[in-house]
Amino acid sequence: MAKVKFYYDSETLSYQRIQVDRKTKFKNSMFFVAALVLVAFIGFVGFSYLIKSPSQIAQQRELENLQLHFELLSKRIDDGTEVLNEIQDRDNNIYRVYFEAEPISKEQRMAGFGGVNRYKSLDGFENSTMIKDVTKKIDILSKQLVVQSKSLDEIVGMAKNKKEMLASIPAIQPVANKELKRMASGYGYRIHPIYKTRKYHWGMDFSAPKGTPVYATGNGKVSKVKRSRRGYGNQVKITHGFGYQTFYAHLDRYTVRKHQKVKRGDLIGYVGSSGTSTAPHLHYEVLKGNRKVNPVYYYFNDLTPDEYNTMLEMSSLENQSLD
Repeated sequence: MAKVKFYYDSETLSYQRIQVDRKTKFKNSMFFVAALVLVAFIGFVGFSYLIKSPSQIAQQRELENLQLHFELLSKRIDDGTEVLNEIQDRDNNIYRVYFEAEPISKEQRMAGFGGVNRYKSLDGFENSTMIKDVTKKIDILSKQLVVQSKSLDEIVGMAKNKKEMLASIPAIQPVANKELKRMASGYGYRIHPIYKTRKYHWGMDFSAPKGTPVYATGNGKVSKVKRSRRGYGNQVKITHGFGYQTFYAHLDRYTVRKHQKVKRGDLIGYVGSSGTSTAPHLHYEVLKGNRKVNPVYYYFNDLTPDEYNTMLEMSSLENQSLD
């Protein structure tokens, strides 16, 4: 039962009953209903926000699962990159050293990355940083795998040619010199026999009687023969392949012709004193990649360790050369 409400009438000095018309009642009822609907709506929205629907819960789980898989994928990429780094290290420091090939630089392996924002299209997402990071790792790993694959193909090719390469590398003395008593001058600064000045000597001089046989020190093809009364005199150059060349000078005469194929130990000429020479001897040079190197490191096929040590001592003496 609704409560009856009164008000105090100051004129009659008595309490009078409050009379509410239907219009006012209807208006008050509508306000009440509107307030009730508003409270209910706010409560429903808040409840929905706090208590997610099954589809929202499933979507959230899917996102969390996706993020977990991205993290696992990133970890597997890191593990794969670590294994690849070990292969690259063996490639540069074992395989390529063994086959005397130039190592692949870090710049070559990483070519194509840096300086360009190639992942700009991945910006603007909630997990953009994570997606860009994984994508970049995959791209770098893919690039390095391609470079390493090509390198291993090259190594396989060099391995197949290893026998040919070992036969081609200069590996014996050009003059039979087992007693090591005929080497006149080594590689490095020496006193010029004519000008008496200190000059760099780019090869080794083997003193021997005129007519002593001179042999090819590795398999190859004769790339140059020349007769001359000046400079290096009568001379022969052999291209061995794999970046190697050998040069024989001051010959009395040579027995080969240009483009002729020779094998290690083949006779190519005889010791003489042609050109600018002060006594019969053979001037011998080894070139690797068009750069003259010390020939003393290429006598490993026909010297014992003791003989080789003696040769090193004799070649290091800064004496007078014969040319």
